[in-house]
Amino acid sequence: MSYATTILERSIDPATQEMLDHAQKAGIETIWDRLDAMQPLCGFGETGLCCRNCAMGPCRISPFEGAGPKLGVCGASRDVIVARFLDRMIAAGSASHSDHGRDVAQAFLMAAQGEAPDYKIRDERKLHALAADLGIATVGRYKSAFAEELGKKLL
Repeated sequence: MSYATTILERSIDPATQEMLDHAQKAGIETIWDRLDAMQPLCGFGETGLCCRNCAMGPCRISPFEGAGPKLGVCGASRDVIVARFLDRMIAAGSASHSDHGRDVAQAFLMAAQGEAPDYKIRDERKLHALAADLGIATVGRYKSAFAEELGKKLL
């Protein structure tokens, strides 16, 4: 398989393809290079059937009927191990994204209070719509007053 094929398989986005080509020519390691170096991947981990939730593992549950362990040390089945792993990934992703949202809300509040001179509230229609969605009165109020209330409610 040629490198051009590899780039096309790694992303359908033209900008990403261009970046990957540039990185390859410049000798810059990417996530894809690190993934290639990890091959072959662990079959248990790839199927989500490797559990490292406690110090007694890792437990590796066979994905095949009739072969290997059916339960982890704690008694967790294949379905429980996969579900726990998926839940942990979702929780970790949600936590990181909520942290980004909190940072945006803090920047918004500082802009509303005039404490962030490099930030301005530009889209007043969107500001009014968001305030209305959150039940914040805007009629007869200065933008800064209800924007500050909105920022506090967002936090």
